[in-house]
Amino acid sequence: MMILQAAQTAAKPETIGLGSLILAGGWLMIPLALLSAISIFIFFERFWMVRQASDKMDAGFMTKIRDLIYERKIEQAIQYCRTRRSPVARMIEKGIMNLGRPKADIQAAIENVANLEVSRLESGLPFLATTAGGAPMIGFLGTVLGMVQAFMDMAAAGGSVDLSILASGMYTAMITTVGGLVVGIPAYFGYNFLVARIEKVVFQMEANTIAFMDIVTAKENPTGGGRML
Repeated sequence: MMILQAAQTAAKPETIGLGSLILAGGWLMIPLALLSAISIFIFFERFWMVRQASDKMDAGFMTKIRDLIYERKIEQAIQYCRTRRSPVARMIEKGIMNLGRPKADIQAAIENVANLEVSRLESGLPFLATTAGGAPMIGFLGTVLGMVQAFMDMAAAGGSVDLSILASGMYTAMITTVGGLVVGIPAYFGYNFLVARIEKVVFQMEANTIAFMDIVTAKENPTGGGRML
């Protein structure tokens, strides 16, 4: 009975913990871990910023702005924009502050603010894109280094090659590859997800810009159905 138990114990495969696997990957796991941590932080921080920018836009915003402008309550319109704290509100605020100037100047002022707002929303995205492409390359570098180490160990062993001799190099080769993909794939999907969300915000910004310029046009051409200030 004891012999049978000993045989079963010997036949049971040895399991390796996650920490041991990461350590077996070698020093290249350190930059991969740093890239992973920074990418996670950037994703959730950008996701929160984009979500805030989207949630603070409402369908009645431009209607309220139009009514205030038609009622000559320019200061109230500016203050209303400032209370909204959204990219669209900051764009329209700049447009209101330039009322009375040529339409081209008003539109240029709005577009300048829009470019700044989009740049602010896209902050950090280049890092995610770099991680998506760079992490698998770091993993591939680990694969090459691991295979080099394995062949060096084989050469050092001479004619008596044992699989245990190759274990260290093979661990480095395989684990860094997996680590690079584990870091790069989420970064890739996270980047594209944020880009899609930002494009929706940009579309809303463009739609509100057009609506505001229609208000300006109606103001300048009261016979076309608008009311003159």
